[in-house]
Amino acid sequence: MDVTGLPLDRVEVLPDGGVRIGATVRNSDLAAHPEVRERYPVVSQALLAGAPPQLRNMATLAGNLMQRTRCPYFLNPDTPCNKREPGSGCAAVHPSDLAVALCAVNVVVCVRGDTGARRIPVTALYRRPGDRPELDTVLQHGELVTAVELPAPAMAARSRYRKVGDRAAFSFALVSVAVAVDTDGDRVRDARIAFGGLATTPWRARRAEAVLRGEPATADRFAAGALEELATARTVRANAYRVALACDTLVATLCALCEEG
Repeated sequence: MDVTGLPLDRVEVLPDGGVRIGATVRNSDLAAHPEVRERYPVVSQALLAGAPPQLRNMATLAGNLMQRTRCPYFLNPDTPCNKREPGSGCAAVHPSDLAVALCAVNVVVCVRGDTGARRIPVTALYRRPGDRPELDTVLQHGELVTAVELPAPAMAARSRYRKVGDRAAFSFALVSVAVAVDTDGDRVRDARIAFGGLATTPWRARRAEAVLRGEPATADRFAAGALEELATARTVRANAYRVALACDTLVATLCALCEEG
């Protein structure tokens, strides 16, 4: 089914100051859009980090969000795999850089289907491993993503996306982090953090956010937040290094963002 002829290719500023992005807006156009670059830099940076220009020129917003979980473990009997044995668990990771950035700015995904329209927080769009391995999202049969809505900037104007991969370009993330922060002097008033490359869904780091609120904007405090968030992370031997890598990446990103402010 070809949906490219639908009128879903616009970027619109909403009356409340937010931005609505149509599902078929090309990633290259979105990354370069002046409203997005200025008001939501984390989104533009994630798109630029996600793929080379040739792919960005063809890929769309909704297509990016609806990528299937990237699985290198199906043929490895030493790792859990829902596709081999439903309900056994999953060690694969979600591939979208954009989805991680959108989780950090509290985006809402607009969908339409046979029963009408509904709005889904992007943090609730993706399903965790369970007994239905063929389902990666909560979309119902026949539903179509029509747009995403970004709230009025607030913290999003001071945000950053950092990706660590095997190579600088055209590489899936070993770890990525999307951060938006609001400071009051040398203290963190509020923060929003999301990780990529660590789980089957983008990982909103709410425990880390709670640790940082009201505290000094220091590397030690950022590290404490990262350790609190990842204390219960479960790993296999091949990916255990990602916990330390995620902590270091978060600390470096927050330090750089706070120093800029």
